[in-house]
Amino acid sequence: MANTSSAKKATRKIVRRAAINKNRRSRVRTYVRQVEEALASGDKAAAQAAFKIAEPELMRAATKGVIHKNTASRKVSRLAQRVKVLSA
Repeated sequence: MANTSSAKKATRKIVRRAAINKNRRSRVRTYVRQVEEALASGDKAAAQAAFKIAEPELMRAATKGVIHKNTASRKVSRLAQRVKVLSA
């Protein structure tokens, strides 16, 4: 249990920040899932549209520190590759 006032404040900040990060991570997973579903259904137009929304969401999560920059880049790259294969 936190004893000092600064430790108590830090605990409050951590709880707030964790909630924000959880929300951002959830948004990323939602958009990535939409791309995955469009790819699975074989709908080229839907996959491209979903990817166009998912890419900035992934990069935003990386800039906010929710996920690592390389992780976001890797996910974007792999999704782009799968969308490209579907388009071809």
